[in-house]
Amino acid sequence: MKFVVAIDGPAAAGKGTIAKAVAARFGFAHLDTGLLYRAVGKKALDRGHGMLDGGVAALIAGELTAADLEAEGLRGAMVTRAASKVAAIPEVRQALLDFQRRFAARAGGAVLDGRDIATVICPQADAKLFVIASDQTRARRRLSELLKRGEDVTFDQVLADLRSRDARDAGRDAAPMRQAEDSHLLDTTELAIDAAVDKATRIIEQALDRARKRISG
Repeated sequence: MKFVVAIDGPAAAGKGTIAKAVAARFGFAHLDTGLLYRAVGKKALDRGHGMLDGGVAALIAGELTAADLEAEGLRGAMVTRAASKVAAIPEVRQALLDFQRRFAARAGGAVLDGRDIATVICPQADAKLFVIASDQTRARRRLSELLKRGEDVTFDQVLADLRSRDARDAGRDAAPMRQAEDSHLLDTTELAIDAAVDKATRIIEQALDRARKRISG
C-alpha cells in the first residue's frame, strides 16, 4: 500500500529524529530531504573551492544520486549554511523535486522530512506533521550535536545561525517553509523524544486507519 507521511519544521526541532523513529516503527522507508540540499551544498563548495555558485549548484542537483547522500561531512556547520543557501535557489529545488516524489511514490510506505514536504513535494500526503520547538531549545540541541562532532562553536553563534536559517527558509520565494493548513502541529519544546514519537505515532495510526477504510470500501 502506498502511504506517505510528510514531516516539516525548522532545524533542530526534532523532525528528523521523529521521522526516523516512526519510519522504523511502521516499517516505512525514510528520506531526510535536507540531506539532498546538504549534498548539493557540499559538492558545490568542493567544486568552487569554498565558494558557492548558483548555476553550478543547479547542475549538481540535476546529477545527484543516492550515493551522494552517504558522503562524509554533510552535517558540518559550513555545509549546513551552504545547504540553506542552495535551498533558496529555484533551479536547485526544481531539479530535486522528481527525486523526492519518486521516493514518496514507492510501495510499502514512505516518511519524508524537510521544509516543504506537505506544501510542495507531497501535498496529498496521508499524514502531515509540522514540528516546532523554541529557539533556545533548538539551539541547545544543535550545540550539543556540533560539540560532539568537535566543532568550535558557542550557544550564541548557534542561536544566531538558526534564526538566520529560519529567516531564509521562511522568506525565500521558492517553496518557503510554512505549516500546511491540514498539518498537525507538534511542539517538542517540553517533550522528551519518546513522548514526541508517541504523539506522532498516534497521528499516523489514525491516518492509516482512514487510508485502510478507503481501500476496503
